[in-house]
Amino acid sequence: MSEKKRTIAKQRAKKLKSTIEDYLEVKKRIPKGLEMTKTIKTRRKRILEVLGGREADFDDYRWQLKNRITDVETLKRIIKLTPEEVKAVEEVEKQFRWAISPHYLSLVDPDDTFDPIKLMAMPTGLELRDPGGNPDPMSEEFTNPAGTITRRYPDRLIINITNVCAMYCRFCQRRRDIGEVDEMQPKGLIEESIDYIRENEEIRDVLLTGGDPFTMPTDKLEWILKGLTSIEHVEYVRIGSRVPVTMPQLITDEFVAMLQKYHPVYVNTHFNHPMEVTKEAKAACERLADAGIPLGNQAVLLNGINNDKYVMRVLNHELLKIRVKPYYIFHAKAVKGTTHFNTSIDDGIEIMEYLRGYTSGMAIPAYIVNAEGGKGKTPILPEYLVSRGKDYFTIRTWEGEVLKQENHPTLDIKKALKSLD
Repeated sequence: MSEKKRTIAKQRAKKLKSTIEDYLEVKKRIPKGLEMTKTIKTRRKRILEVLGGREADFDDYRWQLKNRITDVETLKRIIKLTPEEVKAVEEVEKQFRWAISPHYLSLVDPDDTFDPIKLMAMPTGLELRDPGGNPDPMSEEFTNPAGTITRRYPDRLIINITNVCAMYCRFCQRRRDIGEVDEMQPKGLIEESIDYIRENEEIRDVLLTGGDPFTMPTDKLEWILKGLTSIEHVEYVRIGSRVPVTMPQLITDEFVAMLQKYHPVYVNTHFNHPMEVTKEAKAACERLADAGIPLGNQAVLLNGINNDKYVMRVLNHELLKIRVKPYYIFHAKAVKGTTHFNTSIDDGIEIMEYLRGYTSGMAIPAYIVNAEGGKGKTPILPEYLVSRGKDYFTIRTWEGEVLKQENHPTLDIKKALKSLD
């Protein structure tokens, strides 16, 4: 390489380095679960003291599920709450159910009123001040042809199989279904759902959701997987679960061995903040990945949680470390009681603008708006195509440079090959 070319390359490298210096500085101040192991361990000791558990109990998912914190008296013994916060929880629980797993509570910074983990887990008075919102913005009741199915697309559908979660997130899109009692959907309705799929051979992709399917008794979940994978035209099953985040202790070797029997199985999980990527979450995700189960992440863009170009980039990098591919960023739905989490679409576009080019393609999910009324997912992108003509198009690069490119016509390859004869 000539000295001139090397000089040009070094100048370019220096310019590129300057574009990431702000991120590298801000990144140091964003809390990350994998860097907070000692702090989390201290917090879990306090939780065990209050709940009367032993160290071994904390690693037992059955203890975790049984000991979800569901009353404000227990909660305020574990973390500091102001009188206003206590009153808010007491008022909200009259209308909306809440529960926090001990594991997830150990991630909360008790000294930060605006801690993103706390805001996702603990009810606030904003849930009751919201005059707008819709209990069912996706119109799932009108896209339910049988059983507990939601069908919005030609070749795939959802089966809602349980209302149980390890934690009831404050931004949940299906809070209308949570109720007050943990229960899986009636067996008859699930059988009706499976029969519908069997009778409609265009359905090749089935997503199990809830609630959280991973919280079901393993034999019940296996019964559903066995029924679906026995259908010849079902090519694979996907499972949507936040358990790797909120109760990763459930992802045992035995549980994973059951899932392995029904390959191809895909898992879409739901990390929203780098603090959620903990040592336990890493172990759970790696156990699934080692079993050949591909993992994707579906984050929700949430006000005060992750509507920040730096936080979302750190989150995506932390996910790739634990072998989870950032898949979607969902624009939050206008669900009744949750709209304080809603953001401007501009927030999402800015995040996408500062991912493309600034980080690897592996760390770039698609930004999706769900059209109201169950009309499906719509991708939202910054505009990179500026203009086009008959033999050219103009693009804007990730750095903002506008360039004119030659627009080659599509070659009729069959005709071209024949011309060679």
